[in-house]
Amino acid sequence: MAELNYVHYYYEDDSYEGGDAEETESAGNGADNEKEPEEKPEIRMRQTEARSGSLINIILISVLAALLLSTVIYSLDKRNTMYNKVSSKNQELSMTEAENVRLRSELESRVSAKNVEDYAKNELGMLKIDSSQIKYIKIQTGDVVNIPEQEETVWTKVKGFFESCVEYFRG
Repeated sequence: MAELNYVHYYYEDDSYEGGDAEETESAGNGADNEKEPEEKPEIRMRQTEARSGSLINIILISVLAALLLSTVIYSLDKRNTMYNKVSSKNQELSMTEAENVRLRSELESRVSAKNVEDYAKNELGMLKIDSSQIKYIKIQTGDVVNIPEQEETVWTKVKGFFESCVEYFRG
């Protein structure tokens, strides 16, 4: 008889029950080496965690993670750009302040009393005043302004009467 080899595959969860993977039956003489399985191997697919929607979920989560990473990188780039702009503006401000100090000192040197006096003498031909050129003016300090009283009209007399009545009742 023929020697028969049987291989059984099990793809179910915890369904494999130890034992040999191959079972061999030997019968009689080894003249017939044909392999004929008595039954077809049973192949069952194990239910896996991978479902049709899980691939889409993985892709969506990956895209979302890449999007978040790109927004973080973009915000960091914008922050660095702003820091660079602020730094350049601060440097420009310090240069402008230094220029302002220089211009103020130049202005003060030009407006000093000695420079004004030299300009008046040399450019305008002016001379210093001496005491003979001074004239004093006497001003009266006792001036008083008198405002004449105005005549009372009928309406002002009525108003005064009502005001005196109100003051009387108030106490």
